[in-house]
Amino acid sequence: MQLETYISDLLYRYECVTVPEFGAFLSQRVSATVHESTNAFYPPKKQLSFNEQIQTNDGLLARYIADVEKIPFETATIKIANRVKFLKSNLTQGETVLLENVGELKLNNEGKLEFNPSYHLNYLTDAFGLSQLVSPAITREVYKEEVEAIEKVIPLTITPEKRKAKPYLKYAAVVLIALTVGGLFTGNHYVNEINSHNEIAQEEANAQLETKIQEATFVISNPLPAATLNVSKQYGNYHVVAGAFRVENNCDKKVSQLQELGFKARKIGVNKYGLHQVAYASFSDRNEAINELKSIRQSNNQEAWLLVKDLD
Repeated sequence: MQLETYISDLLYRYECVTVPEFGAFLSQRVSATVHESTNAFYPPKKQLSFNEQIQTNDGLLARYIADVEKIPFETATIKIANRVKFLKSNLTQGETVLLENVGELKLNNEGKLEFNPSYHLNYLTDAFGLSQLVSPAITREVYKEEVEAIEKVIPLTITPEKRKAKPYLKYAAVVLIALTVGGLFTGNHYVNEINSHNEIAQEEANAQLETKIQEATFVISNPLPAATLNVSKQYGNYHVVAGAFRVENNCDKKVSQLQELGFKARKIGVNKYGLHQVAYASFSDRNEAINELKSIRQSNNQEAWLLVKDLD
């Protein structure tokens, strides 16, 4: 059984895929980056890691294999255990275990597993279709040198000789200063008149408005009591998802059913595939969301999963 195929499928939807008695493959979102020397732009992705300490069987991998291969859950668990024995045997003999599209595993000198992730696939579905690109560097110094060369060819200076050759420029400057000063005083007087006119008009408008308000004032003898609504808004980036529906009416029915069962169910928007998603609840604490997910899988829906997304 090619265990890595099922691990790869689950890494698109889950942040932790545990292989019982072997370890867990973890994924963490990494923002887009730019390589300083090559000017390469890398899209956001999920960075993979491996934790040998997490070996408890949470049933996720076995349940998925059972659904795909149409076999009992117990049979899938046995097949996983046999595959783990084979992998451990190869590692003990000093071999490097290659898990396609996941990474490589080998034992170091201290007998601990070392994991080298694969970069062939981007498990972040939000970055689907985005690829690496390289942009040429902007060389501002080249344009600076071109401008300096142009200034040397066409100097923009006025020498004393040119000023003496054109004495009428001096008189033109005096006339321009006189016109500017006169226009300044005239403009200030005109602005002051406009401000005064605006203040008078504003006072008249306020007086008319006050009269209208007094005429429209009335008293209600039997006012209705104030209504107090306690609305609790769900916050958090961790959402326990119940399912996704192509028809929004089915989505609304699912929300009503879950609310009748006591869940704080709600719609959390449409995903990129055009499906309306329904969540049991949303949480701001990751551990609290994971605990709720485990409880729901045991009592209500084995197919529930955790969505990490900022909906604000």
